[in-house]
Amino acid sequence: MSRELSWLAFNYRVLQEAKDPRVPLLERLNFMAIFSSNLDEYFKVRVATMRRLVKLKKKTREKLEEDPSAELEEILQEVSRQQKEFGQIFRNELLPELRKEHICLIDETECTDSQREMALDYFRKSVKPLLVPIIFSANPSPLFLKDQTVYLMVRLTPNPDQESTQEQYAIVEIPTQKHGSRFVQLPAEGGKHYVMMLDDVIRVGLQDLFPGFAQVEAFAVKLSRDAELDIEEEVSGNLMAKIKKSLKKRETGHPSRLLYDPQTPEPLLNALLDRTGLSSEELVVGSRYHNFRDFFGFPKFTMAPLYYEEQPPLPHPELEGEPSILEAMKKKEYLVHYPYQKFDYALRFFEEAADDPQVTNISITLYRVAEKSKIAKALIRAAEHGKLVTVVVELKARFDEESNIFWGNKMEKAGANVIYGVPDLKVHSKIGLVTRQEDGQAMHYAYLSTGNYNEKTSRTYTDHALFTTDERLTSELAKVFNFLVDGNKNQTFEHLLVSPFNLREGFTELIQNEMRLAREGKPAYMIVKINALQDSRMVHQLYEASQAGVKIELLVRGICTLIPGVPGLSENIIVRSIVDRYLEHGRVYVFGNGGEEKIFVASADWMNRNLSRRVEVAFPIYNPDLRKELRHLLNIQRQDNQKARTADNQYWISNDPTASIRAQYDIYNLLKKKANR
Repeated sequence: MSRELSWLAFNYRVLQEAKDPRVPLLERLNFMAIFSSNLDEYFKVRVATMRRLVKLKKKTREKLEEDPSAELEEILQEVSRQQKEFGQIFRNELLPELRKEHICLIDETECTDSQREMALDYFRKSVKPLLVPIIFSANPSPLFLKDQTVYLMVRLTPNPDQESTQEQYAIVEIPTQKHGSRFVQLPAEGGKHYVMMLDDVIRVGLQDLFPGFAQVEAFAVKLSRDAELDIEEEVSGNLMAKIKKSLKKRETGHPSRLLYDPQTPEPLLNALLDRTGLSSEELVVGSRYHNFRDFFGFPKFTMAPLYYEEQPPLPHPELEGEPSILEAMKKKEYLVHYPYQKFDYALRFFEEAADDPQVTNISITLYRVAEKSKIAKALIRAAEHGKLVTVVVELKARFDEESNIFWGNKMEKAGANVIYGVPDLKVHSKIGLVTRQEDGQAMHYAYLSTGNYNEKTSRTYTDHALFTTDERLTSELAKVFNFLVDGNKNQTFEHLLVSPFNLREGFTELIQNEMRLAREGKPAYMIVKINALQDSRMVHQLYEASQAGVKIELLVRGICTLIPGVPGLSENIIVRSIVDRYLEHGRVYVFGNGGEEKIFVASADWMNRNLSRRVEVAFPIYNPDLRKELRHLLNIQRQDNQKARTADNQYWISNDPTASIRAQYDIYNLLKKKANR
């Protein structure tokens, strides 16, 4: 399967959650927003790239592995199919279900007289001052549409007594950001809650905005732009300048998709294309409303059954009672599982290091930094205390560049040594190293994780983090930071698997070892949990391992170009995917190794970019108790029969309620029992 269609299959799993009646109603709306947000990013990046490939000269295109024109056509057809289903789910399932719960999302045609009067009053006081209407049919100047912004195209029909009887066309930006929300709540009536889209409040006031016309009709449109600097490849020169330029270009880049209301009159749509310079190639049929990601901000109601039950982060059974994280790490290793357990321990690790007078050095890689990052603040404090703070800030973390640049500047001003990425590589590893002087010797404390140093995403992404002082790992982690600081590629690793040094080779050796065992008639197996599998060499190795008799289980959340279950090729490979309330993010690799399992945890997927063009760190779990714990969690995920899907997006649902296993809930309950012991 192609990478692109595989990604669309993943996003369809998100849409499946939106239509799953087992998911609480208002959470289903949230999944609609996730689906829409994902698709927006996909068009801005992947579809835009495909369109650039299509426009290459014929001789250049012939050098590509596949014809981008044919694949682009397949992509657009599948997107069209999914968007059609998206609209049906919203109109035919979610809106009626909301009404059953006395939540009425109404448009301007459904308002009572009193509601219409209130909406018009609200429009005049709170919305109209934010609007800048443009009658573009009367203005020959080019019309520019902002990226990811919803507009109302307006058809103005003149009164018969006006001098000109020709229709006029106008456009109005829906001021979601200035207004603070895409929604307006009307007063409750008769026990029912009423909500209007900001679009429809504007529709109520259109005659007020365009007085003197016989009829005023509005149709929504939204443009996605290709503003992606090819930062996976282009990293020479002044990277900071390129990133800042790219951020500005995102607002003005080449169009990749123009979503429009299917009810839009053709003359109005053609007039817009003419004035904006867009072509019919960018047109994608949408619906009455666009930017469904704004449903992240749908009003909250005190109706607990309509939301997921609360799962507050749990205390770690051992770390919670420790007054000092660093002192606790001297005694043993700890494995923390987010979002089930508290992220506080990571915060405490760096805050304690910042304030400890015996700590001399702190090194860290930052990939996606929270907007109000406590860890960044701790690093600033450490630098102000005179500690040697080395921060590798990745500027190529797509759509998080601005936040990363902001915190990078703040830390530099505080005296930290800030390194903005590594030439030709993206630093994707999530690692930290603290050096403390103890009895005249340097003691290393390490934090290795699959997830970002981000307090916000730690509540929604499933990840694993290891707190360790194991010298086998800390000494090699110091080598990784040496490479990041001085670029010295003369590094060797025995315990860590590090890209671009030995990550691919290490995984290859582990796979080949399982193949050797299988050929000798011994048990041979692999269990791999990752976000994406796309690297062609890895896919071929897995096919070869399957043919050799290795039993392979893959838990792949997103892209998976491998096709399982093909006789003679992949009959020994099973692929599952779990999509549930949390985003599966941790990567775990298990190799049978003749009865002495090897387990690695990593930030790396089996994508070409992770194995070849990124700095990644896969770290072994040596502690027997932690290995047992992690393996137990992985086994629960392997047995999920409520939210797991097959490779063709079919649910693995058990008809026996006593055998119901929903991994994310069962893991939470397991860790809750441990916390209460």
